[in-house]
Amino acid sequence: MLGIDLFSGAGGLTLGAKQAGIEVVKAIEFDRESCNTYCHNNPDVDLINEDIRNVKDLAVTTNGPLILFGGPPCQGFSTSNQRNRSVKNQNNWMFKEYVRFVHSLKPQWILMENVKGFYETAGGAFFAKTLKLLEKEGYKLNYKILNASDYGVPQSRSRVFIVGSLNKGIDFKFPEKSTAKPVSVIEALDDLPVLDNGAAKCILPYKKEAESKFAKQLRLEKETSSNNLVTRNSALVIERYSHIPQGGNWENVPEGLMGNYKNRSRCHTGIYRRLIADEPSVVIGNFRKNMLIHPFEDRGLSVREAARLQSFPDNYEFKGSIGFQQQQVGNAVPPMLAKAVFQAILHS
Repeated sequence: MLGIDLFSGAGGLTLGAKQAGIEVVKAIEFDRESCNTYCHNNPDVDLINEDIRNVKDLAVTTNGPLILFGGPPCQGFSTSNQRNRSVKNQNNWMFKEYVRFVHSLKPQWILMENVKGFYETAGGAFFAKTLKLLEKEGYKLNYKILNASDYGVPQSRSRVFIVGSLNKGIDFKFPEKSTAKPVSVIEALDDLPVLDNGAAKCILPYKKEAESKFAKQLRLEKETSSNNLVTRNSALVIERYSHIPQGGNWENVPEGLMGNYKNRSRCHTGIYRRLIADEPSVVIGNFRKNMLIHPFEDRGLSVREAARLQSFPDNYEFKGSIGFQQQQVGNAVPPMLAKAVFQAILHS
């Protein structure tokens, strides 16, 4: 099966598709830095760096089945972005560009992924409109909210998936949850280098041999890891970190250290969250903005640590400045979750 990735970002969905056995041949992404990462890791894919609204044709020559997949921009549907969660935000209508290519290509399979808020925003209006448009194109649809931690990803991250087939006789079923214990933060990160606040050396040797099955799977017998970059926080922020236990957040910081917040009570629970070592991580979204804290060290997460928690293998290198790398990792679909869904499609 051949695949096309719309709104590809750094390539989480593409990687999951490849791991499942799909040959990804084309992709579209507007962000230049994400394109640099995508091309570095997927040199075999024809990537179009362009606003999707300006791309008029995606001709693919194939006699075999085609799957069109993608995750339209989700910032406007995020629960942490209430200001833009409305029908007035034009970026919330980008799913129509996905439908446009469904109409022109008529792939045998379609897959759309988005944040849980896509299912909820505006009373479900965007989600209902999407289903209506895809059904109009002739697809038999199934949808479900999946949590990445149920599919081997060391992160509690809920996403809604819509899968459709042109073959009305196929009864697609989403993959069953893993019966294994969820992978924890410590299982994912324990072999990675010890880092300081503001660590800026990209490539470093591992701290020790990988012990968990998950770490061994992502390490791929490499001797060094890349993207070991950490945001440099001020001494005041580091002092705040020191007061926060695992599972705690800004509420554990003494009031005297939070003087620059005009209304301390308005901080959301994700601010200054220290990860719990023996549980899956909280959502790796904008982990620099939220200031997610390493479970044992008084610093933010490195790009590689966040990538591990997203289930990217260590040979997947992120490009650009640290800020761009952090954004790419946070926006990505966990490859292991994507792989599970693509495998279910291939086995249908």
